[in-house]
Amino acid sequence: MRYALTLSYDGSGFYGWQIQPNERSIQETLQQALGTLLGCEIAVTGAGRTDTDVNAFEYIAHFDYVGVLPYECTDFTFKLNAILPQEISIQETIAVADDFHARFDACKRTYHYFIHFKKDPFVRHYSWYCKYKLDVEAMQRACQYLIGTQDFACFEKKGADSKTTLCTLYEAKWEFYRPSLQSLCGKDGGESYLCFTVSANRFLRNMVRAIVGTMIEIGRGRMKAEDLPEVLASKNRCRAGQSVPGNALFLTKVEY
Repeated sequence: MRYALTLSYDGSGFYGWQIQPNERSIQETLQQALGTLLGCEIAVTGAGRTDTDVNAFEYIAHFDYVGVLPYECTDFTFKLNAILPQEISIQETIAVADDFHARFDACKRTYHYFIHFKKDPFVRHYSWYCKYKLDVEAMQRACQYLIGTQDFACFEKKGADSKTTLCTLYEAKWEFYRPSLQSLCGKDGGESYLCFTVSANRFLRNMVRAIVGTMIEIGRGRMKAEDLPEVLASKNRCRAGQSVPGNALFLTKVEY
């Protein structure tokens, strides 16, 4: 039978989702835990790759097991969590159709990237400390040029092996927010905390971080929002901005 897992993970200390030789990955860690619990070798397929240090709130993966699980799904989730390290948490285990595919059946993925503009010890691990003054209105204007189906090759990491660089972006926006700890203390985040939200049917390797890096260039005035269509048309990674750090990036939702 095939089972789907909904999980969240802190990507720091991991070399991304996918198994890499001699590196710690989310996929391998999960497979080892499943193998320990079920007493056999288990292969796990995820909704997609996440890069080094990138986090996930709601990641979907599936695995096959001959027969019915030896525990009810709720108990199975509890026992699997007891084996996994603190950085990985299984939220739900469910039986799915045998032809369900965590990666290929996904129709929409949403990422969030967090930025803060003042020194803050409580968000530093999961937000990028930006020391530049940014024109957020210009960055917001630039978002309109990302929407729709187009070639995003200029945002793909060099050396990637994608069969196509066409993607369909459904949403791209910047919003100020208040960190959860400040909310609990009744403090106002003001304009010191900024979040980028982007949704698409698929993403290229390093794509979100490259988009944010390009937006930073626009916010700093080193590029105009209206230059973005030309950058996209160039299909040249060198024309876009540098990639921002991965620790501030979160995969927050996968839809089927």
